[in-house]
Amino acid sequence: MTANSQTREFRSGYVALVGRPNAGKSTLLNALIGQKIAAVSDKPQTTRFRIQGVITEPEGQIVLVDTPGVHRPGYEMNRRMMATVQDALLGVDLVCLIRDASVSTGSGDKFVLELVQRSEKPALLLLNKTDKLKDKSALLPLIEWYRNEYDWAELIPISALRGKEIDVLQKMMIKHLPPGAPLFGEDELTDQSVRTMAAEIVREKILQATQEEIPYVTAVVVEKWDDEREDFTRIHCAIFVERTTQKKIVIGKGAARLKEIGIQARADIESLIGHRCHLELFVKVEKDWRDKASLLEELGIQ
Repeated sequence: MTANSQTREFRSGYVALVGRPNAGKSTLLNALIGQKIAAVSDKPQTTRFRIQGVITEPEGQIVLVDTPGVHRPGYEMNRRMMATVQDALLGVDLVCLIRDASVSTGSGDKFVLELVQRSEKPALLLLNKTDKLKDKSALLPLIEWYRNEYDWAELIPISALRGKEIDVLQKMMIKHLPPGAPLFGEDELTDQSVRTMAAEIVREKILQATQEEIPYVTAVVVEKWDDEREDFTRIHCAIFVERTTQKKIVIGKGAARLKEIGIQARADIESLIGHRCHLELFVKVEKDWRDKASLLEELGIQ
């Protein structure tokens, strides 16, 4: 082995993305992968379970673990989501704490920091949403505060939405991973099934369409996936809500909102699977589904 090949030893490992709800974790995951594999919304609790994205470069392989936003658990679903965060921190080689740099520090930010401190893992601090800051010097007090709280391997201001410093971040992730062989094949992007990603796309469109009218009481399950031809797939999705009033909100007047959700979701799903599809959406009322273990397991929320 030459001296040059020794200095470019291949590195690989798992990297957890952690932060408060709406910190930009899923947006960053999608930006790093270059393809939508996680639901993106401006509302909290968009990510409900671990979504692994894989980046393979000549220097190394990064396996990204997107975790739910850290929040106070109130339902069985939320308790499972927070257990997912704890499990992710235990099983990864590197932690990326994503912080919305455009808002002031609150108790939630301190709690996320405590989780990272307790993990004692190598960690990168990512100050996200820098595009929202008119005066970048506003970052300095935040940087100083975080530097006094943990021995960060790197501290990187980024804008996941604008793609700023994403290339730098990717290099820093590989730099701080252990030497090792690839964990996934070069052509693998995620461990999530196409059905799961399709359901996530539908849920994203629901969140975007309903704005503040629907809190986090929606779930989407693919009940039927029929590849009728190589170039055409028929998909049936059930949308679960907890009350009849919520069902009316999702459907909209004259079913206009549900139709628009379907149009937008179908376009993204067709881009995902590479051919045309027929998407049918049904809204079902399932009272207290967030506390029902059987449905949570069907949704992949272990």
